[in-house]
Amino acid sequence: MGRYTGFDSRILIFSGGNKLSKFIIEGGRKLSGKIKVSSAKNAVLPVLAATLLTSGECVIEDVPELEDVNVMREVIASLGAKCGQRERKFIINSAHINSFEAPYELVRKMRASFLVMGPLLARFGKAKISMPGGCAIGSRPIDLHLKGFSALGAKINLGHGYVEASAEKLMGATIYLDFPSVGATENIMMAAVLAQGQTIIENAAKEPEIIDLANFLNSMGAKIRGAGTDIIKIEGVKELSGISYTVIPDRIEAGTYLVAGAITGSEILVENVLSEHLKPVIAKLIECGCQIFEEEDKILIIGNSNPNPVDIKTMPYPGFPTDMQAQMMAYLSLCKGTSMVIETVFENRFMHVEELKRMGARIKIEGRSAVIEGVEKLTGAPVKATDLRAGAALILAGLAAQGVTEVLNSYHVDRGYENIVEKLSSLGAKIERAE
Repeated sequence: MGRYTGFDSRILIFSGGNKLSKFIIEGGRKLSGKIKVSSAKNAVLPVLAATLLTSGECVIEDVPELEDVNVMREVIASLGAKCGQRERKFIINSAHINSFEAPYELVRKMRASFLVMGPLLARFGKAKISMPGGCAIGSRPIDLHLKGFSALGAKINLGHGYVEASAEKLMGATIYLDFPSVGATENIMMAAVLAQGQTIIENAAKEPEIIDLANFLNSMGAKIRGAGTDIIKIEGVKELSGISYTVIPDRIEAGTYLVAGAITGSEILVENVLSEHLKPVIAKLIECGCQIFEEEDKILIIGNSNPNPVDIKTMPYPGFPTDMQAQMMAYLSLCKGTSMVIETVFENRFMHVEELKRMGARIKIEGRSAVIEGVEKLTGAPVKATDLRAGAALILAGLAAQGVTEVLNSYHVDRGYENIVEKLSSLGAKIERAE
């Protein structure tokens, strides 16, 4: 991936993933060694959006080189923010924002671009954002975001593919979310930090990324309490200041590499990880028969050569994360006996199943449930990544399979896994990227 090193107030030049590239994996190898987890993509994105809340300079440390991060950087740059990069450090100055409209050509690349609406509305009283459109893994409506903005006093207009919001002054309010949406919780939090009075978000999302965003905002001078619980209270302040900040490690990347150790029956040390963020994943891996040893910021996994089947039900945090469902299903395909996976978060998150079946997996879909009959082996085959986590699952399956696996559409994986080829190769995997 390319690297931008200049300082530009508009769009940054960055060479991202090639949509025609693929991963080629020669499976059946034991892995060993240590692997370091990058900063969390899903924490970096809202933090970058939140830099629009202040005219002060913000420095975000240790930013991963990912496609989604690049898109968010382009979005805030298109609004007039000055965005510079030195190595893995972003320097952002939003003092001279000259646009309040996030264009369609950027928002369509990544739904999380919609997170700039809350900060723009809070600081400038207006925002115009392209409607995010559909999502491959299921419905992600923005109605909860708009419900929150409206409760804070914003006028919402929908038309011609855009959402426009305006308010002379946002006023604190009590907002109940019908579903604990992560994006809606983040967007409403960012809008409320500069609102007049107190805002209470009920049935708020509890994900670690919510806590991290609250910590970032509080470091800037916000007054937020209760992040990580289902009730978040925000006392509005007049202004926020620029700061330096490092976001939390990526719990989904960490979980993916733990499953890499499990599915190959290997011993891997995963570094830069917060084990409390991975409790449900760790619990299921132990249930499968893996040995897990936790240290302060490291997790050692020793895979089981004869893994047990388990049942999994995805739930909002602190339940089993939907973003780990596909990776675990790849592993369960090799667990002797019958496993069941129930997906409750997204209605279309079984697209990886047909690809796993091409590799010899025995999986039957019944509505939002998948019944997995463990097989003795998977065999390499050409398969296609349909989304980010599906791509990761197919790579894991390829690591364990006999023969060569080709995973097409590598750009999906590049959205959320930094240097995945280099990291897995350092463990002894035979994986490369090819056109």
